[in-house]
Amino acid sequence: MLKYRERHCPSKSELLHCLIPAPPKYKLPFKWPQSRDYAWFDNIPHKELSIEKDRQNWIKVEGDRFRFPGGGTMFRYGADSYIDDMNELIPLTNGSIRTAVDTGCGVASWGAYLLKRDILPMSFAPKDTHEAQVWFALERGVPAMIGIMGSQRLPYPARAFDMAHCSRCLVPWSAYDGLYLTEVDRILRPGGYWVLSGPPIRWKQLWKGWERRPEDLKHEQDDIEKVAKRLCWKKVIEKDAFAVWQKPINHIDCIKRKRAHHKPHICKSGNEDESWYKEMKNCITPMPDVSNRDEVSGGALEKWPERAASVPPRIRSNLITGITEKQFHEDNKLWIERMKDYKRIVTALTKGRYRNVMDMNAYLGGFSAALMKYPVWVMNVVPANIQPDTLGVIYERGFLGVYHDWCEAFSTYPRTYDFIHAGGVFSVYQDRILRPEGTVIFRDKADMIGKIKGIAERMKWNTKTIDDESGSLDTEKTLVAVKSYWTGDVNEDQNETKSK
Repeated sequence: MLKYRERHCPSKSELLHCLIPAPPKYKLPFKWPQSRDYAWFDNIPHKELSIEKDRQNWIKVEGDRFRFPGGGTMFRYGADSYIDDMNELIPLTNGSIRTAVDTGCGVASWGAYLLKRDILPMSFAPKDTHEAQVWFALERGVPAMIGIMGSQRLPYPARAFDMAHCSRCLVPWSAYDGLYLTEVDRILRPGGYWVLSGPPIRWKQLWKGWERRPEDLKHEQDDIEKVAKRLCWKKVIEKDAFAVWQKPINHIDCIKRKRAHHKPHICKSGNEDESWYKEMKNCITPMPDVSNRDEVSGGALEKWPERAASVPPRIRSNLITGITEKQFHEDNKLWIERMKDYKRIVTALTKGRYRNVMDMNAYLGGFSAALMKYPVWVMNVVPANIQPDTLGVIYERGFLGVYHDWCEAFSTYPRTYDFIHAGGVFSVYQDRILRPEGTVIFRDKADMIGKIKGIAERMKWNTKTIDDESGSLDTEKTLVAVKSYWTGDVNEDQNETKSK
């Protein structure tokens, strides 16, 4: 189950209490959308990946930069063409599909080319023999994180994604009695799609090229079909490179099944959203009750972009304790006002300077919504085990997010975020993931801001404290910190400082 590649709570010997310098020839990443296709060669120290993937048309080395032609193992004519073929089978452009998850994403070319269709992908792959796949994805400005389907639940809430995708991702979908496909069912929205391409799909035509025995491929696909039936999924189509299944909008017909081998095993109890160091379960995650077979469990979503400002079903149905529709609208208004202030104190925010943004304590996703008109994407982090748990709300608004405990490092590589917002939280782990000349905004009580300022300055950050937008008498303060560029070479860093 590849448990050794899963994240784990670090021991004291694994913790870092030092700053991580940038490479000597580091350059600011290309601006989006150019970054989708190019990254500087010296920004990513693991070059081995480019040797293997060059043969598969994933990555090309062109002088001082990498070029990403949109290729992949299954993208014979490029990721763009691959997605166009997928669009012939399921609706990718009418706003009904907004959030997608890509398992075993490689360098995330599928996600990169989905973005222009207003679909927001969450791509993940493990740190394996290919070493830096996710690093390449983030350098390109594509939402991604280090992750694997092993024994633990993925760090996302139930009913989060409109679509899940696997293109030769090497996940053993039928293994362990279909455990991984059952986890996909947990995070897939009612009516959501699962798209599979590569082995064993079309095994009759392609088995020789895969160097697999046809009988083994047939057995593998038969087992996947059995698991999908047990999950009550409907096979939509199998055509060309694709097989597409759809999750039911509710479990009414599923529960009424009479044949024992098709009768679903639905989990009896537990928090279906809880996923921080929680073992996967081999039972079907229950969907909220409905009164008739035409009703969408948990409530239907608006199409994108109306979805972003509409009251999420979890709030509308009173599933989030202590959060009302009125509070949701007030939070949106608050962020409109805050963004006026942020644009004034961080002028680069409106000029395309930033691409990868993180909100360390995202609450209802108001910061993400306020940034919609800019060429950024936001990783909305909801701290694990806090209440109320609002990550499901963020996904219902059409944004991405993840659970995380800030006692640990985030599942990413160094220098992968341009802008971090920390409202009410503080962690020294930020300096590990922020790019040189990247910016952090801290919002917290005045005494905490003073402590943060002292630490930030010891980490070679330039800082400025600003009164809250409501006035200097308010107990909350804002600290803007910019990470400086340094390499660890004392002489070089001194020269860099003099030149600035």
